[in-house]
Amino acid sequence: MKFYDFSAKNMDGQDVNMVEYKGKVVLVVNTASKCGLTPQFTGLEELYEEYKEKDFEILGFPCNQFAKQDAGSNEEINNFCLINYGVSFTMFEKIDVNGQNAHPLYKYLKSEAKGLISKEIKWNFTKFLIDSDGNVIKRYGPTTTPLSIKGDIEELLK
Repeated sequence: MKFYDFSAKNMDGQDVNMVEYKGKVVLVVNTASKCGLTPQFTGLEELYEEYKEKDFEILGFPCNQFAKQDAGSNEEINNFCLINYGVSFTMFEKIDVNGQNAHPLYKYLKSEAKGLISKEIKWNFTKFLIDSDGNVIKRYGPTTTPLSIKGDIEELLK
């Protein structure tokens, strides 16, 4: 399996095949609207604005599995991200990232880049960097700020 073998529903309920991102560097992030790390949306949007013209994408996946910090509907989450942070990168419907009902994409990402102690996602804003060939290159913990990974993104964009 490769990153490109998966699909997910965007906030409009449309299926998006990851193959649409072939040839692009992609950052996949599980997000939450009511988390201490929610301000990372600002840094994510800054990264997206800086590199989107250079074949870079950010894919946001809301998740309510951590202290119920994204309990709203998909529409409420989407509006929150747009109004409060000006998010213009692609946001997907809310998913589970751990457990029996974890989205297949996240099962794959976790198997390709395990965390420090286990493969499970520990909290909101865990990030996965994928190269332009669909390989999972690196996993970043929740407290790793988006702007601190600019160097890794730039290296892949060369």
